[in-house]
Amino acid sequence: MNSSTAAPVTRARTGGPDDRSGLVEQIAGWTLVVVIAMLVTQLGLL
Repeated sequence: MNSSTAAPVTRARTGGPDDRSGLVEQIAGWTLVVVIAMLVTQLGLL
């Protein structure tokens, strides 16, 4: 099969700098950070 006639491959989104994430993902990420910090504090791991 000739590679010049092959259909273009669709690339998966990797979440890099060109991938604009929404406000919901930012809020969920920071919420996870806060929950982990509270858990670590309560367990006395640090």
